[in-house]
Amino acid sequence: MMLIEETTVALQALPVAGFRDHLRLGTGFGEDGLQDSVLESYLRAALAAIEARTGKILIERSFSWSLTSWRDAEVQVLPVAPVSAIEDFAVIDRAGSVGVPGTDDVRLVPDMQRPRIEGAAGRLPSIPPGGHVQIGFLAGFGPEWSDLPADLRHAVMLLAGHYYDFRHEAGLAGGALPYSVNALIERYRSVRLGGAG
Repeated sequence: MMLIEETTVALQALPVAGFRDHLRLGTGFGEDGLQDSVLESYLRAALAAIEARTGKILIERSFSWSLTSWRDAEVQVLPVAPVSAIEDFAVIDRAGSVGVPGTDDVRLVPDMQRPRIEGAAGRLPSIPPGGHVQIGFLAGFGPEWSDLPADLRHAVMLLAGHYYDFRHEAGLAGGALPYSVNALIERYRSVRLGGAG
């Protein structure tokens, strides 16, 4: 299974000015935007860390996911949430030929924890031996920063601020997040039981 981010978060969707205010950086010195690229990088790092920890895509973008077999012939859980649309669906044989199935052959069952696809005819299209299925989908809370729940927006600001404040240090042991960030994102973390999914 391989998940690929097809589009990235647009710079316009990142709250660089808000982050500058959060850090209480000085203004009015003729160099207000001097650190914007640095601030952008910390915001992107914080977004990525929170997405990895929660399995939630914060700002909307397109992904493609390839897999060689279904976990269940009737339903397949998608690897991230929330998912708002299936953009592409193709079954590809061993030789690389694309089969007949398309987006009409599956339907999205949205869910904040475990979005999934189901076969439109009750079963998912079969994957030929040596072949794979390619699923393109749109995931995220929305295209704008304001589409994120307030607690996730705050968690990103806190974590980006932490990265900024400790940028010259090696970081926390084992990739641990600050307690305040963990507390804010805890309810968004997916619980996986028995390896199902």
